[in-house]
Amino acid sequence: MKQAIVVRTDVGMGTGKLAAQVAHASLSAHGKAGRRARKRWKTDGQKKVVLEGTSERELYELSEIADREGLPNAIVRDAGHTQLEPGTVTALAVGPAAEDDVDRVTGELSLL
Repeated sequence: MKQAIVVRTDVGMGTGKLAAQVAHASLSAHGKAGRRARKRWKTDGQKKVVLEGTSERELYELSEIADREGLPNAIVRDAGHTQLEPGTVTALAVGPAAEDDVDRVTGELSLL
């Protein structure tokens, strides 16, 4: 079991902002996963990888692929209280799901 979080690198988030967006994405996608998947992921150690995304379009395309594959996923839009404009898409989480399934969606991306 695994979760992949794809973070946009083209919007200039600071380290703290990036960490917060990763957390938002992870929890949002976790909430969309089935009970069995959540339990198995927790038991297996909650494996996560953070990957580099280059654009809003890329995150939406990956989300569409995850939807077609039946994988839980969540796109995060920033509230705009600090560094970014309100509604800026910052991150996408895919999973928790079987590692091979997540890799079919995000396996070509580079680690952040």
